[in-house]
Amino acid sequence: MNNRLYGNLIFELSHEGRRAYSLPANRFGDYEVPAGLRRKDDAMLPECDELTVVRHYTNHSENNFGVNNGFYPLGSCTMKYNPAINEEVAAMPEFANLHPLQPAETCRGALEAYDGLQKALSEISGLAKFTLNPFAGAHGELTGLMVIRSYHERRGDTKRTKVIVPDSAHGTNPASAAVCGLDVVEVKSTPEGIVDVDDLRSLLDDTVAAMMMTNPNTLGLFEREIPEIAELVHGCGALMYYDGANLNPMLGVCRPGDMGFDVMHINLHKTFSTPHGGGGPGAGPVGVRKGLEELLPGESEISVGPYHGNFAVLLRAYAYILTLGREHIKEVGPLATLNANYIKESLKDVYELPIDTTCMHEFVLDGLKDKQAGVTTMDVAKRLLDYGYHAPTIYFPLLFHESMMIEPTENEGKETIDGFIEVMRRIANEAKDTPEAVKGAPHNTPIGRVDDVLAAKHPVVTYRQMAAGE
Repeated sequence: MNNRLYGNLIFELSHEGRRAYSLPANRFGDYEVPAGLRRKDDAMLPECDELTVVRHYTNHSENNFGVNNGFYPLGSCTMKYNPAINEEVAAMPEFANLHPLQPAETCRGALEAYDGLQKALSEISGLAKFTLNPFAGAHGELTGLMVIRSYHERRGDTKRTKVIVPDSAHGTNPASAAVCGLDVVEVKSTPEGIVDVDDLRSLLDDTVAAMMMTNPNTLGLFEREIPEIAELVHGCGALMYYDGANLNPMLGVCRPGDMGFDVMHINLHKTFSTPHGGGGPGAGPVGVRKGLEELLPGESEISVGPYHGNFAVLLRAYAYILTLGREHIKEVGPLATLNANYIKESLKDVYELPIDTTCMHEFVLDGLKDKQAGVTTMDVAKRLLDYGYHAPTIYFPLLFHESMMIEPTENEGKETIDGFIEVMRRIANEAKDTPEAVKGAPHNTPIGRVDDVLAAKHPVVTYRQMAAGE
């Protein structure tokens, strides 16, 4: 783009005396602001005309890539389309204008929606009761682990301080266990990418509080040994925790509660189509099996957050569930699985597929099959930007050196998926024929490759106006 205003900060477009507004005459008189509240110097605010402001922010908005712009195959994070009806419901003044401290009798509709979502999640998951308090998936993990810890403490079983976590788990699993004051024990995966039951057996004793599992796991594979795992874990007196981050492909297929899980959290911003990214917003409701209900926040001494969670996100999720209904929500999992397997089978001849088996909603490649040109997963990810696609998750999971994790979700049509497959194959050919074109990508974005380490260690988050002569 040749517009010279495109890359400027709004401060750099400022010219003294320019205005984008006209305030009405002051009808309220002048009032003295207490000295302790007054600035010593005028605030440094940009002075721009309205057209400059509009163009500036419109141009910058075009730098953002989202599901509304194009295909976003970010594995593990489930970047699903958020229907406009969800936004309309969340923006209804009857909901949006509520105050968290107003009397319950004045917000019966909101409480009814809150209760309806709890019951819907219970039905979908096969668990007895949910709390909607937690504000994110990791917050939900911590809440669920606090429930488990309280369960053991109430029984006087205080020696149970270990949580077993698979080596393919999301990084938040061990982090949440540590924050909860529990010790993390890793269980290994088999060459097929699922939990090694023999290794698990060697870890089980009366010091284990719980086992955390994601199913399908981070490789996108269904953990087919869950019945045996649940029996072993329960047999030693521990509980089973289900990380619901990958619940999307399970809708309409099976329920965690029916598989023997005692506690779980659900990432509403992944499975139930609410906004995701940029650090939020999110929601991580926690459900428990029958007999553990009194340990949930609001029912016990556990406190994980004020009021009723991230209420606007909860409304979006409820709108999504009601829009699909009992019958159509059963189509989500099978369609997500179909799309992922279609892409996997279409790319495995040119990209390394470390585990060649049927996947669920996502799968992991290990870079290009032809590695002689030295083109890395990072190079492929950057080159995708030139073709108008967001990159998949890269270098995660850590089980493979050049991991590329692809999740199309159920929303994408065959035409979009075929376009992505074509571009991925084209990049594989470029890696052989013109590798420098891939290694130098992206070529048509406002900036190229940034120094991620420098940006992380020395972030520049404020603007300093240059003095004359600087």
